[in-house]
Amino acid sequence: MSNHRSRFLLTAVVLFGAVVFGMVLAGGLDISRPGFTAQPSEVPGPQTLPARQGSAYPAAVPAASPIPSFADLAATVSPAVAAIEVTAFQSQRRGGRRQVDPFEFFFGPPRRDREDDGGDDDREFRSESGGSGFVVSPDGLVITNNHVVRDADRVRVVLGDETYDAEIKGTDPPTDLALLQIDTDKTLPYLRLGDSDSIRVGDWVMAIGSPARLTNTVTVGVVSAKQRRINISQETSSFENFIQTDAAINFGNSGGPLVNLAGEVIAINTAINFGSENIGFAVPVKILQGVLPALRDEGRVRRGYLGIVVTDLSQAAAEAYGLPTTDGVVVGGVNDGHPGERAGLRQEDIILKVDDQPVSDTRELIDYVSAAGPDAVVELDILRDGKMITKSVELAERPIEGQMAEAEETEEDSGIEWLGIRYQELTPGMRESHGLPNDVEGVWLTRISPRSPLADEGLQSGGSIDVIHRLNGQDVTSVAEFESVIREAQPGSRLRLSIRRFVNGQDVSVLVFPKVPEE
Repeated sequence: MSNHRSRFLLTAVVLFGAVVFGMVLAGGLDISRPGFTAQPSEVPGPQTLPARQGSAYPAAVPAASPIPSFADLAATVSPAVAAIEVTAFQSQRRGGRRQVDPFEFFFGPPRRDREDDGGDDDREFRSESGGSGFVVSPDGLVITNNHVVRDADRVRVVLGDETYDAEIKGTDPPTDLALLQIDTDKTLPYLRLGDSDSIRVGDWVMAIGSPARLTNTVTVGVVSAKQRRINISQETSSFENFIQTDAAINFGNSGGPLVNLAGEVIAINTAINFGSENIGFAVPVKILQGVLPALRDEGRVRRGYLGIVVTDLSQAAAEAYGLPTTDGVVVGGVNDGHPGERAGLRQEDIILKVDDQPVSDTRELIDYVSAAGPDAVVELDILRDGKMITKSVELAERPIEGQMAEAEETEEDSGIEWLGIRYQELTPGMRESHGLPNDVEGVWLTRISPRSPLADEGLQSGGSIDVIHRLNGQDVTSVAEFESVIREAQPGSRLRLSIRRFVNGQDVSVLVFPKVPEE
């Protein structure tokens, strides 16, 4: 009986020890913790706008570290998010073809209703479209996209149950931003502007807007990438620096806010990839902060302008110029009569510094020069033919880019198989018929194969008239000269091919660096 009692006591002790050991182990491994539930935290709500001072408008505040309830975040931000209603009256000639708007690829065309179908050749249409926006000051300043209100005859802003007539106070097509003003006696809720530089890939974000006119629609995702360039249009291409997100953005979200978990705007929803899901693009709020004072005070943004075409110094270009790194930008062309030409800049100059600030890519150079403004003087450190030189350039005001135009393809052409191109002589008659300047000499590039090494560097046929005018630093005036230089190129070397692209009357130079095949 005592042996049985001893075994019983021993078994009880062992079981008790196992339970205690298991509890300690579970606590150490954290497996006994209850499932995660997002807890609400204090999210900064609409507050009084600080005094307008310089470009800090409004000031950014540090983001909250705890993850808030998305419901609380949406409830806090939504009162300052607006639906934008746009009405425009347009005339279209009977049988004519309407010009394609590049933004319609991303957000679809507006709805057009014919108002008058009389006997005239011109027909007038009432165009109803919409987008999103958000309030940035208690006195009724509203941010949206420029393409939402472009060509508008009437703009209305819907906030909750209230609808306000709005004035277009300022627009900036290169960044696709616009500032509206609504007249109200109320003190409006508004959103703070955050810090788009500090946002990281993988951070949570929320998009709020009016897709398909469904106001205050909330979607949540993460920052998928930063510093994206998607070439929506020639007008915006020099300033594209998008934040990419997988938060669902649809037709009508354009101009609405992308906010962080502290309820601060970190970007303005602008575009989607029409053929994909969950790929959206937003203008970083840093860009808005830079242009907002000018939009508010002057209605437009004046930027500095060099009047040159620049490209990043790719690995292929660095090899072609014998450079050890890809830091710097290559001058692909110099526009006649503009600051760069007056200062003596040349095609194939490599800009390494501006005002003693290193330049690693075109984004840095364009941003610096644009911010300097018209009439400013900048010093450029340039590598030319292996020697360092310095040029002082007095900047002009940057013009607004035009739209693309198509060119016709005529006459018989020749080709080089490995280059994947077709070309022909540029005759005086062709020059005159296509309105090209009299000084244009070279070889007309009529076709670029999708397999061409030029296509690998982003060149495509259509939308422009392309003239090859320099090859390896030599002027090219005929097909014979062009083919002669190609034949003399060493196998495995890089060609320096300069092309003048004529787009809607504008002369744009492009440099490409195809590699000669090994024998």
